[in-house]
Amino acid sequence: MAFKELIKAIAVELVDNPDQVVVTEIASEHNSVIELRVAKSDIGKVIGRDGGTAQSMRTVLAAMSTKLGKKAHLDIVD
Repeated sequence: MAFKELIKAIAVELVDNPDQVVVTEIASEHNSVIELRVAKSDIGKVIGRDGGTAQSMRTVLAAMSTKLGKKAHLDIVD
């Protein structure tokens, strides 16, 4: 659950339509897939130039997952 909350907190601060941020977590025993959905007009804000913002979110997620001893992957769904 912590992965989901982390990504949502970051995404809400980046977008113009925070009410349209939806984060779902598909979890198994040792892995989690985090799906981030935002308004069409906000996709560029969460991806960033050359994918920099998305990569930064993935880096923070990886650091947290290492600390918790799990693997996590972020998918930005349009």
